Amino acid sequence: MFKKTLIALSALLALMVPAAASAASNTGAVVFSKASTAKGVAKGGLFAVKEDHLNQLTEDPTDTEPNFSPDGRTIAFVRGGDIYSVRPDGSGQRQLTSGPEVDSLPKIAPNGKYVVFERRGALGGPASLYTVGATGGGLRALTSGGDDHDAAFSPDGKTIVFVRTAAGAEGGNDDVYSIRPTGSGIARLTKTEAIDEFAPRFFAGGVIYSRGESSEGPAAYADIYTMRRDGTRPKPQVAGVGSAYVEDVSPNGKLLIFRRAQGLWAKKIGPGKARKLSTLPDQSTTSSVFSSDGKRVAAFVQAEDEQQLVSINVETRHASQLASGYNFDEGEGTVLGPVIDWQPVPQRR
Repeated sequence: MFKKTLIALSALLALMVPAAASAASNTGAVVFSKASTAKGVAKGGLFAVKEDHLNQLTEDPTDTEPNFSPDGRTIAFVRGGDIYSVRPDGSGQRQLTSGPEVDSLPKIAPNGKYVVFERRGALGGPASLYTVGATGGGLRALTSGGDDHDAAFSPDGKTIVFVRTAAGAEGGNDDVYSIRPTGSGIARLTKTEAIDEFAPRFFAGGVIYSRGESSEGPAAYADIYTMRRDGTRPKPQVAGVGSAYVEDVSPNGKLLIFRRAQGLWAKKIGPGKARKLSTLPDQSTTSSVFSSDGKRVAAFVQAEDEQQLVSINVETRHASQLASGYNFDEGEGTVLGPVIDWQPVPQRR
């Protein structure tokens, strides 16, 4: 696969500030990727929105899947099949991986020292999980037992959950596994036959995940379940009324956001009803994400016949535009996401 070598960026002095300085307003920047093609020319990169200002961080249209470090000072992302990092002001771009393999979905560890990501020999092929140092170097395979993907860290960084797709007659079966960052202690947490478990995230009481058929075809469906960290006591959280897919869990591990029937919903994990927060664009695949205080959600929503990037108050369901007056839809060639992330900031005590 052709690896792009262009490293172009725009200054972002007015937009982004270090996490410590933004603590007073308790808000960080929302970062996402956008690519579009006009008259045969591709353009795009990573973009950041803060306090109604939108700026471009990078200028490579293959840049995607941004992920903030826990201190909010580094963004890991994908460029043309390799993992890169950049500071939140667009400076200090650094290439972390290289080679003919296809690397994707980087997640920076809670201690900020390394990145876990998916590596495939070819686009669309089976993946293994790898780790690399947050400043480069120290590349090593974390798993090698099958098609492993969708990794997520526990808050303390001592455990990683992920999905393993086992080969089968009808395309395989997805189950949730856990592993230590050292590569030891791998454990299979779900063992259902002919049912997929996918999109795992940690919450305050264990692991929350989607359960159903994970294919992208008409047979796809999902409910949402929880289980303990050892895989015991699976319990349904959202089931029976339309497919429900896990989006994100609040930093305190008590709230869930999920998508169902072109809607974005929120629910306290445990007994109780879900509440619809907003309507999502038709066929949207871009993720939604909690702020670091867990009080708001950033999402691309459908409003006034256009896509808007908004901040939604989880309690009141009031939505405010993060970049008012900006048209994110530049035609059929425009691709947003699929990953957005919200810069962590220190919380007042």
